[in-house]
Amino acid sequence: MKFGVVVFPGSNCEKDMADAVRLYLKQDVTFLWHDATDLAGVDVVLLPGGFSYGDYLRSGALARYSPVMESVKAFADKGGPVLGVCNGFQVLTEAHLLPGALMRNQSLKFQCEQVDVLVESTRTPFTSQYQAGQRLRLPIAHADGNFVADPDVLQRLEANQQVVLRYTSDVNGSVSRIAGVCNEKGNVVGMMPHPERNLWPTASAQGGNWNGDGQGVFDSVLQWGLGLLKV
Repeated sequence: MKFGVVVFPGSNCEKDMADAVRLYLKQDVTFLWHDATDLAGVDVVLLPGGFSYGDYLRSGALARYSPVMESVKAFADKGGPVLGVCNGFQVLTEAHLLPGALMRNQSLKFQCEQVDVLVESTRTPFTSQYQAGQRLRLPIAHADGNFVADPDVLQRLEANQQVVLRYTSDVNGSVSRIAGVCNEKGNVVGMMPHPERNLWPTASAQGGNWNGDGQGVFDSVLQWGLGLLKV
């Protein structure tokens, strides 16, 4: 499989995402620059975290106009799997590839910590290897992670099983404690927690314990690709 990691001016998690593919999955990865109009034949598109275009207008609001996003949209419309993490999630909502919006945290502070989330939907290419209701420990690092949506949109998200991850407690003010969502087809997923930062179980010198809970995101999309090969 070939993975593409989109890089905007201000992205700062692209290497983490690429390392997850190259070192953990042992698959091919290429960087897709913001001004590219060709996705170079990738099978999966990953939008990493960071501060695209400095977040000078709204997080992700300028990145949605990058030439590469037209290609990402066409790729998604054909059923290609797309994952946006943190700022990548914000870009996907601004580009209307995902419903809702990400606003300033209720605390009005940048929050960097480990949080607990529950897997709500396993019907996506990025969550199929988890169990519904499974509890994960994942890191967050964001100032604008407060997910908001109109009541009718929220009702559709819940009814269609488009809520992918849910915080176990009120982390940042997100409505219904939503930490991640998908589109109606399930092939486009956005999440605020960083699965690529918790792939290798280890005890941190800073006191954090990393249990590898992010592995399922990457294991899932690899299984999705293997499924296509079998067909």
